[in-house]
Amino acid sequence: MTEELRTEDFNYHLPDELIASRPTEKRDGSRMMVIDRKTGSISCHMFEEFIDFISEGDLCVLNNTKVVKSRFISDDDKIEITRLDEPEPNLWKCLVKPGKKMRIGHSIIIDGVTGSVENILEDGERLIRFDNRIDIEKNGKLSLPHYMRREAEDMDSDRYQTVYAEKPGAIAAPTAGLHFTNQHLSTIPHTFITLHVGVGTFRPVKADLITDHEMHSEFYEVSSEAADKINAAGRRISIGTTVTRVLEHISFGKDGMIKE
Repeated sequence: MTEELRTEDFNYHLPDELIASRPTEKRDGSRMMVIDRKTGSISCHMFEEFIDFISEGDLCVLNNTKVVKSRFISDDDKIEITRLDEPEPNLWKCLVKPGKKMRIGHSIIIDGVTGSVENILEDGERLIRFDNRIDIEKNGKLSLPHYMRREAEDMDSDRYQTVYAEKPGAIAAPTAGLHFTNQHLSTIPHTFITLHVGVGTFRPVKADLITDHEMHSEFYEVSSEAADKINAAGRRISIGTTVTRVLEHISFGKDGMIKE
């Protein structure tokens, strides 16, 4: 019987001072660690050298989701909500903080628009119905990862998006792609898939066993054109975990072929 993986087996020490709270001045100015899978050797480089590791026949697969403003603060600054979905006009599915202030029937006012909690779902998410449309661009903020330990700033509207972000829907960025520049895209063979990063990216794993952790669902899309390119490629290079989980989910057979 395979030994069960415990969540604590994945604990490791990461000093706070090694977690960047702001991007480098240049998008491709970050360091890059390269592991040689044949020898196991590790070497350090700068991301601007990424192209040097691309061979003929390779294909980079990138996630073209675009981060939407999902964080909202009540007019009295006492309640924070994260908008996850809008199943129907003016009805928001949300995370709320603090939860004790947002029980069924309780209200929140954002930019003069009143919302009332209609239901509390099993996982604690709220369904809030507003009496009018809320201007998301005006009132919303980007939801930065907690480990960045700061509020969103004006520069994040640009730097917390990939240069190829196209399809709005994610509440967090596919961060591996943040290092790519338009120059990279003009020189590397690539294609795009879409996965809208969901609420699970902010939720900790609380189960003792990894297999007991309940994964959230996320919307993804792979066009027939992208599928054809991926199937015809030699090495398929997933740019980040969002692309990896899409390709792993839809691939089949020992050759890892996919269909849209």
